[in-house]
Amino acid sequence: MTNPYRQLPGLDALLHHTQLGDAIHTFGRATVRDVAREVLEAARARIHEGEATPDELQLITGMMTLLEHTLAPSLRPIINATGVVLHTNLGRAPLSLAARQAMDAVSHGYSNLEYDLESGRRGSRYSHAEQLLCQLTGAEAALVVNNNAAAVTLVLRSLAAGKEVILSRGEMVEIGGGFRIPDIMRQSGARLVEVGTTNRTRVADYAQAIAPETAAILKVHRSNFKLVGFTASAGMGELVELAAQQQPPLPVLNDLGSGTLLNTADFGLEYEPTVQDSVQAGAALTTFSGDKLLGGPQAGIIVGKKTHLQKLRQQPLTRALRVDKTTLAGLQATLMAYLRGTATAEIPVWRMISAPVAELAARAQAWAAELAAAGMPADLRPGQSTVGGGSLPGQSLPTTLLALPSSQPDQLAQRLRLASPAIVGRIEHDTVLLDPRTVQPAQEALFLQTLLRVLQAES
Repeated sequence: MTNPYRQLPGLDALLHHTQLGDAIHTFGRATVRDVAREVLEAARARIHEGEATPDELQLITGMMTLLEHTLAPSLRPIINATGVVLHTNLGRAPLSLAARQAMDAVSHGYSNLEYDLESGRRGSRYSHAEQLLCQLTGAEAALVVNNNAAAVTLVLRSLAAGKEVILSRGEMVEIGGGFRIPDIMRQSGARLVEVGTTNRTRVADYAQAIAPETAAILKVHRSNFKLVGFTASAGMGELVELAAQQQPPLPVLNDLGSGTLLNTADFGLEYEPTVQDSVQAGAALTTFSGDKLLGGPQAGIIVGKKTHLQKLRQQPLTRALRVDKTTLAGLQATLMAYLRGTATAEIPVWRMISAPVAELAARAQAWAAELAAAGMPADLRPGQSTVGGGSLPGQSLPTTLLALPSSQPDQLAQRLRLASPAIVGRIEHDTVLLDPRTVQPAQEALFLQTLLRVLQAES
């Protein structure tokens, strides 16, 4: 009787198999050897349990599966068909072509990140974005750190550590991931002084709370939720006026969260306070994100008075929060689009927000026709897209959705997510829906190929 263990190929025989050539090139011979040992050991265990001896091809397939699932990069591009423009879980703002090219250019080799080419001496990495930010917002100075939570922490740490900061109870927001403004304030070393109520806070509430230990007044934009009904809040101009009357004058800090340089009302949305509004109203420092409505790489941007920004630059924490050359290059290229007045054409976030309803309907109809030609049923229905990413809560944009009929919508959605490339849609009323607003035109052909492949496999 033939020994089933002896029918297993040897380790060297597996490693010399022609189908493993690419895997060895990608993962390295030592890694593939370790995986081969693991697969052979698992095969011996199954033989011991009475199973048949796997052939060489089955072992190779097992090795490739193990390599792909455990060692292949877990972070990969996906196609966003959810209709949520700034989807935090999907990486927020996709970058413009100019931003990607700028980031690629400085990543190839050396750059003048902290080097002044004219003088031949050390320069500042922050100068690469500061002039553009000041020109676009009207601020005296600017600083860029790695995200907006870091920006708020740095501002409070630099200007209010060990002292009091006044904040309305209606603005004690929680951002994604469970991070709360009071927690950020506590980490900065500042002491929170709550004023007003959840729904109504007046200037008088701030005035009554000002004390010798007061270091600043903080205003936080409710960018990820809305208060409606019997409400009242103090405007930035009112707070600046109150703060200027103090001796010495107090700085008013404005955390805009998402932050926009464009008038959102021009796109059928409610008006969102702009960064320029905050600067013109007299905010000492304004903080906002780089990868939300700005449409650039992840960053925390601080603009405002030069005297306050100088304190931030001298804060040791600034070095721990600094951004790299690729972020600055991408941010600079993104800001240039605003300077040229071409943001709605160049920056994907604004291109999606401003997409005409008729164009979206035509794209959805073309998708349905493509599926119908392949014998795959699909319906069209009116729907709504959202901006997302903690921006413009409760507001939506009209769109046309591709609806995929399925008796098992959850399983269909999963198969789309597990495809290559992954397609992420949404499920409403037991139907998988795909929104053309967030599927970028350059992805459309691949999107349809993948969608057809998944649907044909299911039928």
